[in-house]
Amino acid sequence: MNKKIVDESLFQSLEQLEIYLKDNVAGAFGGNHRSRKIGSSSEFADYREYIPGDDIRRIDWNIFSRFEKLFLKLFLDERQMHIKIYIDCSRSMDFGTNNKGVSALRLAVCLAYLSISSLDKVSIYALRGKKCEKVIEGIIGKESFYNSIKAIENVEFDQNSCISDAIMSSPTIGYGDGMSFIISDFMVEEDYKNAIGYLRNKHRDVTCIQILSDEEINPMYRGKTILYDSENSNKLFKRNITKERIKAYHMALEYVKKQLSDFCLSREANYLFVSSSDSLDDIIINKAIQKEVIK
Repeated sequence: MNKKIVDESLFQSLEQLEIYLKDNVAGAFGGNHRSRKIGSSSEFADYREYIPGDDIRRIDWNIFSRFEKLFLKLFLDERQMHIKIYIDCSRSMDFGTNNKGVSALRLAVCLAYLSISSLDKVSIYALRGKKCEKVIEGIIGKESFYNSIKAIENVEFDQNSCISDAIMSSPTIGYGDGMSFIISDFMVEEDYKNAIGYLRNKHRDVTCIQILSDEEINPMYRGKTILYDSENSNKLFKRNITKERIKAYHMALEYVKKQLSDFCLSREANYLFVSSSDSLDDIIINKAIQKEVIK
């Protein structure tokens, strides 16, 4: 998989999303929880423009002397949220004309950026086998984000991942201190249930993002076809792909999606279904907001 994830066009998209969310959204990533995290600690976080009624003691007069505009200094509070993003690195994620793995990594970068922009702390982990491996961990602020995020391009999709075992074995889960995103195709038999339950028992907000390729959502195979198991290239299946098989496939796919969606609902977790061909704008603005993942 040729992975060019982090480039100038991605940063431009992220900055546009940040502006949109701050101007139009009142919830997560839009700024309504910021009062929980901006405090009087000595660790500088960011600047924002002065709004009448703000504490004038926070105005940075050095900035004013340079730009003749009033800006407030913001400082981090101990209660800031810690956003944790888990990426399924199973072989099945390395699939599709619009590669699922590439799309998952770009989405992880997007979620990380929006978290940082809301002055949250963020970590990204790769689920490989039964292990939860650090990609970037505990970053705060945009400077740290820009210095660290290229590490996302080192993620490889070459394992048989066990989502629950990997997440539950991690010593860095935390307890009730923010949101957890799991990005996967979830093409596993109930392997995710223990992980979701475990995170919810820790009082963390959980969002499962199921990502599939266009070929998986609407397969175009017809006639006699050789299919390979994406998790095991030594396994192959010879099938005559008929309209009846395609119909049965769509029914099975809807069943898998509903199983995951219903389980998330039963655990008060969020479920989001996306295509690897969806743009970040479409995922965040049209799908995440519509599903109230972002409020």
